Parts: sequence; structure tokens; C-alpha cells
Amino acid sequence: MSTRQKYIRNFAIVAHIDHGKSTLADRIMEMTNTISEREAQDQLLDDLSVEKAHGVTVKSRTVRNYYIDEHGDEYQYNLIDTPGHVDFNYEVSRSLSATDGVLLLVDATKGVQAQTVANYRLAKEANLVIIPIVNKIDTAAAEVENTITQLGDLDESFTPDRILKISAKSGLNVSDVLTAIRDQIPAPTGDEQADLQALVFDSKFDPYKGVIVQARLVDGTLKNNDQILFMANQVKSGIKEMGVFAPLMTPVKELKAGDVGFIVTGIKDPEAVKVGDTITLAKHPVAQALPGYQDVEPMVYAGLYPRGSEFKDLKVGIEKLALNDAAFKYEPEQSEALGMGFRGGFLGIFHLQIIRERLQQEFGLDVLTTMPNSTYRVTVKNEDEPIYVENPTQFPDYGQIIEVQEPYMLAKMTMPNEMLNDVMRLAESRRGELVDLETIGAMLLVTYRMPISEIAYDFFNELKSVSHGFATLSTTFDKYQFSDLVRIDIAIDYAKIDALTFVTHRLKATRMGIELVDKLKDLIPRKLQAMPVQAIIEGRAVARADVPPLRKAQASGTKVSKKQQQMRRQGLKKSNIELPQSVFDAILEMNSN
Repeated sequence: MSTRQKYIRNFAIVAHIDHGKSTLADRIMEMTNTISEREAQDQLLDDLSVEKAHGVTVKSRTVRNYYIDEHGDEYQYNLIDTPGHVDFNYEVSRSLSATDGVLLLVDATKGVQAQTVANYRLAKEANLVIIPIVNKIDTAAAEVENTITQLGDLDESFTPDRILKISAKSGLNVSDVLTAIRDQIPAPTGDEQADLQALVFDSKFDPYKGVIVQARLVDGTLKNNDQILFMANQVKSGIKEMGVFAPLMTPVKELKAGDVGFIVTGIKDPEAVKVGDTITLAKHPVAQALPGYQDVEPMVYAGLYPRGSEFKDLKVGIEKLALNDAAFKYEPEQSEALGMGFRGGFLGIFHLQIIRERLQQEFGLDVLTTMPNSTYRVTVKNEDEPIYVENPTQFPDYGQIIEVQEPYMLAKMTMPNEMLNDVMRLAESRRGELVDLETIGAMLLVTYRMPISEIAYDFFNELKSVSHGFATLSTTFDKYQFSDLVRIDIAIDYAKIDALTFVTHRLKATRMGIELVDKLKDLIPRKLQAMPVQAIIEGRAVARADVPPLRKAQASGTKVSKKQQQMRRQGLKKSNIELPQSVFDAILEMNSN
């Protein structure tokens, strides 16, 4: 270890949503004079307006701070901010891979919660030093001793004398956190003379500068005139600019092992650089890439269509969002009912909500969203390999299907003892299978295996409701498992509307079909003649209701020719119907019951 590295600390803050992570980051930057009083604002590392609106970090950030201890020694503290919501576990794992230790922050008024446990396990798996911290100790509702007991139950090494007690908002005892970072988190141990190895843990796209990557240098030295190689796609690039976030982009001439910084590549193809990639020198490449992590896989899919705006505007907005959000996938899609649009892949429903709000706020686009669905693995006749279905309209006809499998998640829920019965009743009503039940202090951690389709819609809200806000949720992908699923087609005026097709479990299908057509008859815009709305399962209409005519007097005088009637019944006539968002919301409500 070089003398320079001895004074470097790379760390992250992990916590459940709304436990004060961004506030602690603000205090650390203030106390290390990274920002002045004039620059100070709440949630300084949260750039996006949706992050401030929801009080949750979505995009990870990094910032270099300089801490001078009581001996006058100056330390470089590289803080990598991490997201807090269950949908953004991927962002947390990316950030942790670039650190040597974490601050595990717990709200004294709420105690250890699901995401606390999930982040603790991520840090343990990465063999990181963990500093336990109890936050908000100065609030009236704080239960400090109870929270300390819960942390002790989480890990035996979290003894009361090791746990720091602070108030990030007021700055109480935050100086102890700065000292603990120096004393407990190890310094980086990379070799500055070795061949360059740097880990890309985040990236964003700038229309003028190209791809900008954030990287942690593991070994070697990087100078601003070097030619670099991204090993995953064997892409070479010069360095237009490099530097550190302090917290604004600050250019430097070189980065060495242990440093965290940014590199402006000038690469105009965002697909050329993969998050988790290894950077090395083009002249002296290393033989082995750093052990990275997998590309993120979307868990939920939904159609995005322009409403009151042009398709080309939506295309530009979605392309720009995708460049700066590695987890968001999309491809063009055409619907007979809604026209040109996109099918987006998301980490979860919250991620979908964030994308919708960003399209609205950053690009002024009002987007119509179809019902979210997951990926289905379908074994069909005369095919050796199963097919993967991301769009319900591609779900094979029932006569071709041998078996259908859907993705199951492990849902970990923490709750007080007295809430167990209500939570178990909710989980089992959503086809949940009990996997594990364990005690964490005064709390219970119950694990269910559940289909993602049952979790994706409003399971989290229902969980909050039945537990009066005390239960929390953390999910991880488990496996594909057999399910008896059927496709429900909705026909309006005898024409199937592809945008309303969805897949659900056979046991719920008929009830949902009956309830749905009853709702749709009031939501679909009326025309001069009455229009039948039908729910069709496996070629059989299980429910029907009529949309009343616009005006009875005019409708009664409207003649429909024999040919028109025949075309309608054969489904050849495409209904010229505008579908409001409330129609798709009605299907969403059906799926959540």
C-alpha cells in the first residue's frame, strides 16, 4: 500500500427507504467543507426532481470529500451514494462493488426493516466492513435501545459499544461517524505500478461529451492522455476529460489505484460500454477482467404510448432516459388500438412510475401506460425449446400450450409479531408459499415464494394497509415455476383490442372477466350505437356488457347494414375507439384483487 492510499477511504451508505441516508450524506459533505453554506440544500446528491418528490434516491452518485482529523492528517473520503427503494437493489450492488466498507443506517423511530436486512446481506456477501449507525435519536418517537437490540440480533458483532448513535438532521454525533470511517474502513490495497484495472460501476450519456463512466481504480495508474480499452465489447477510446466529483465535476490529470472518478470517453454509442465492465490500457491490457456482476434483467414489462403528443417526441424522450438508466430496457411496439409506442422493461412498478414521471417532468410528455406484466416461459407443441413471452398479445393459443411457467420471487417481509396472521393471509391470497419464518429481536422476518405478477401491482400498498404501515418488503428473483395461466382478450364491438390483452391465473380469470367488462362499459367512450364489451378466454366469451349509445334518440334511428353487422361479429372491423388511461387502470385494479 502506498503512503497516498493510506489516506483514502471508499465507502457507501446503505439504509431502508427514508431512514436518513441522503441527509447523512449532506451532513458529511458540510462537515468536510465539500460544500459551503451557500451551496447547501436538502438531498444534495439527489439530482432528479422525482427523487426529491418521493424522498428516495434513484440514481447512485459519488462525491470526494476531504477530512482533516485531530492530528492534522488529511483523508480522502470517497462517498458513493446508493438508492433506497426495493426496486433499485441492482444500483445498490453496483455501488457496493466499488467500496471497501458501508455505513448501515437505521431509523430509531422505525427500527430494522426489510431493506436494512437486504442491504446488510449484500454488504456481508461482498465482504465489506459494516459500521452500524442508529439515526434520528433526538426525535420524540425514537426507540434507541430497542433499535440497538434489533441490530444486535442482526449481527452478533454489532455490540452496543460499536453502534453509533446520531442525528443526521441536526448533525449530532456525526463527527463520530467521520472518525469511525477513518478507523474502521480499510484503505485500498491496489498496486499503482501494475497494469490498469478499473471497475465501471455507473455510467451516463451526455449528448455533447458521449458516454461518461464512473469508475473505481483497482490497480494501476490512468493519465488523461492514455488510450483505454473496455474489455466486455473490446471498445477502444481516448480520454476527453477525467476527474472527480467534489461534488461538481472537477478535472484531474491522473487517477491512481484506490481512486474513484469519472472518465469522459467521447463514445457516442451508449451500448458500447457496459456497467460492470473492466477498463484497462489499450497498449498493455490485463489478461483477466475483474469479476463483475450480471446485466440487469427487467422484472416487469408495460407498453408506453404517446397521449396528446407525437410518437417521435416520445421516442426522443425514451432514448434519452434509457441512456442514463441502465436498468430501463425498451423496444418499439405497434398496437392496432393505440398506434406506435414502446414496450418498456422495468425493475418493478416503482421504477415504471419513476420513468413515467421523468417523461412528464423532463420532456413534457403525457404517456399512456398499458397493464404491466412479467415474462412467461411457455412450452409449446412441436418446439424443443420453451419460448419467452414478454407481451401478452404474443401468448400462444391454448391449443398449442403444453406448460406455462412464470417467475417467482422470494418476498421477505419484516413485521411486529401481532401482524403475522394478517400478513400471512394476504400473502397466501396472492398464491404465496411460506418458505421461512425467523425472529429478529421483537420483529418477525417471514419469507414467501410468490409469483412476481402477484407482487408487481399493489402488493406493497396492501401490505402497508394490513400492517398499519409497520411491515416492510424486500424481493429477490427465485426461479421459474409452473402456473395454470390463461390469456384474457377484451373485444369491443366484436373487435379484439390488443392493448387490453392480459394474462392471469385460471382460478381468477372468470371472476376478473365478469368484473372487468362491468367496469369497462362505463369507462369506454360512447358512440351512437350500443357496443358490446366481451371478455374472451380460450375462445369462449365468459362475460359481456353493452356500452350504452351516446344519445338514445339518435342511436335508435341509426341503421347498421347486414354487411357491417357480419364484419363486426367476425372481428374484421377495427373499432375506432380512443382508450383513456382509466381503462387500463381498471384492469390493474382487477389484477390486484
